[in-house]
Amino acid sequence: MSSKYNLRGVSADKEDVHAAIKGLDKGLYPTAFCKILPDFAGNDPEYCNIMHADTAGTKTSLAYMYWKETGDMSVWKGIVQDAIVMNTDDMACVGCADRIILSSTIGRNKALIGKEVISALIKATTGFIEQMKALDVEIILAGGETADVGDIVRTADVGFTAFSRLKKSDLVINKIRPGQVIVGLASYGKAIYEDEYNSGIGSNGLTMARHELFGSSYSDKYPETYAPQTDRDYVYTGGHALTDEVKIQNETYTVGKLALSPTRTFLPVLKKILNNHRTAIHGIIHNTGGGHSKVLRYCDEPVHIVKDNLLPVPPVFEVIKNSADTEWEEMFKVFNMGTRLEFYTDEATAASIIDISKSFHIDAAVIGRVEESEQQSLSVSLNYQGNKYLYSLDGK
Repeated sequence: MSSKYNLRGVSADKEDVHAAIKGLDKGLYPTAFCKILPDFAGNDPEYCNIMHADTAGTKTSLAYMYWKETGDMSVWKGIVQDAIVMNTDDMACVGCADRIILSSTIGRNKALIGKEVISALIKATTGFIEQMKALDVEIILAGGETADVGDIVRTADVGFTAFSRLKKSDLVINKIRPGQVIVGLASYGKAIYEDEYNSGIGSNGLTMARHELFGSSYSDKYPETYAPQTDRDYVYTGGHALTDEVKIQNETYTVGKLALSPTRTFLPVLKKILNNHRTAIHGIIHNTGGGHSKVLRYCDEPVHIVKDNLLPVPPVFEVIKNSADTEWEEMFKVFNMGTRLEFYTDEATAASIIDISKSFHIDAAVIGRVEESEQQSLSVSLNYQGNKYLYSLDGK
């Protein structure tokens, strides 16, 4: 599949990264969504350590551009949430949805990112932690590093490292088998703990989204927001301005703010689900890099994963697709497309998971199932609008 994503210097599959780490130790449980380490912190054989690091990625470039165009400082709050959630919600996929230690790493180009932005980033970090505490999720900030690194960072880079210690008996290790059903949780809408509509875009695929959505005038106005090595034919090729308006459910949003919707955290939902059904859950997948093909990297047996009852694709992805003239096949591999969290379980547990999710005003449904693989291979088949897309580790 020819990918514009790759032509912009990024990859949904991160093939080079996976090749580089192929020989590394995969931890105590190779199919776990996060690497699980022995309990170096407490030296207790009944416990394990989980450590995770991630950033908001190139979404910071879009936040910078929107802030410069509009003066809207709230976009930096969203960037902090993006970076935190890309850590915490990955960790929750192995059963760790509480008692997490965070440390921040912020790199900035001081000539472009002033002290007011740094202040907003730090304030947003403590704000997110306080919000989670009110929802009975405990996170502690250990501090962090803020560095002026203009020689290597064009605007800003916002990242976090997260750590927790968990009983091995509380872990959720992916064991995806035929007969299981797949419950999908929506990335879009307005959860009870969110202040505004969430487009569902999350923090993956933003390199593609911003260049496909927004027009060429931004390439000359903000050259600091993209790599100079990128072919200009793939830089800001869309037809939208950041402040163009889109109507969703009788409400008006700018295209820029839709693309900057903060990555929804599922921590409060996951904590409740795990408290009720931990032993009945045989897999949790966070559909970030790799989109709906992500699950392929966490299976230890040949299975055919069928997704044929997907949640609705929210409008932001329709806008991106129409602007980009990109095939659905690539869209489902780059973006979560409205379904960012998947549970692999039995039908009875699935019904309860759906009820719990909806109690938080988050849409959920059984979106598919796991079948025997007739070819003894590992694959995902996805049905959408009458078309079938097939993904495998060694192909698409």
